[in-house]
Amino acid sequence: MEHKKLVTAALEARENAYTPYARFQVGAALLGKSGKIYPGCNVECASYSPTNCAERTAFFRAVSEGERSFTAIAIVGGPEGKPIESLCPPCGVCRQVMMEFCDPDTFQILLADSPDHWQVHTLRELLPLGFGPANVLERKEGTSHENV
Repeated sequence: MEHKKLVTAALEARENAYTPYARFQVGAALLGKSGKIYPGCNVECASYSPTNCAERTAFFRAVSEGERSFTAIAIVGGPEGKPIESLCPPCGVCRQVMMEFCDPDTFQILLADSPDHWQVHTLRELLPLGFGPANVLERKEGTSHENV
């Protein structure tokens, strides 16, 4: 995977962010195992609760197009109309969505502030005791209350 290409796609996605309230624009670019890149941006709403993060926009777009396996995501963010000055990690809700679809030990999360500068983290690093599909499937298969 070419990290620079993924970061550049996230920067381009950020330009489409709809942020009339917080004025904090985020872009994401999600790489499917198929090799396809799914861009996403944050979309705010006046009542805040229905607001959707860039990372989840990218995931939901990919899933709606049939992709279910992912290898990496690049995330960029910062105040509207200004250059990005710091890294923008995903919120807890976005990390939970990542846990639904990604292997926490191999999925790469690139936090970038430019096409030439990024950090790479695994999902396990950012969500060390993540709750995912395996937790639900184990419970359905009859684990005892002692193990819950």
